Amino acid sequence: MDLRCSLILSLSVRPLNATLSLMKNVSPSYLKHHFLIAMPHMADPNFAHTLTYIVEQLRPDIDPPALCQHVPIFIGGPVQTDRGFVLHPAGKTFQATVELEGDLALSTSQDVLFAIADGVGPAKSVITLGYAGWEAGQLEAELADNAWLTCPYDADILFNTSSELRLEAAARHLGINLSLLTSQAGHA
Repeated sequence: MDLRCSLILSLSVRPLNATLSLMKNVSPSYLKHHFLIAMPHMADPNFAHTLTYIVEQLRPDIDPPALCQHVPIFIGGPVQTDRGFVLHPAGKTFQATVELEGDLALSTSQDVLFAIADGVGPAKSVITLGYAGWEAGQLEAELADNAWLTCPYDADILFNTSSELRLEAAARHLGINLSLLTSQAGHA
């Protein structure tokens, strides 16, 4: 079964507060493989101070092993918090893996988590639980209202930058210092 939908993965500057978002319709292709940078005035607590990576066409009481105890897991949103999503470099595939642009993959089956726990999974990954959603046209409206900035994807930001520094790193990628922006939205 080929389920086509859009997946939005938000990585918060606060560990354990990232947002994984499942959109109801395919997002505009110009946003595919880009970051969304939450503007300082973003009021939605699910997205405030987050960096979001855009993905399209997704198919949809025991102590953890010692190898897992240092792996951060981010909160993806309030919906289906029992479902996990693992964004990782392409190469290894699992039961439910979708290859993405830029040598990225997204896996949603348990075998990727077991592989990570056993030390044979992807060397780098971002693991989230749950998702949040946008209605058709909602994200575009939020972009028009200056709630988000977008910038091209950068693997170094996603996999080699600590979670608390990713937002600023993505903004710097655009030449922007977020601390110099106002918390008020505006239009020129």
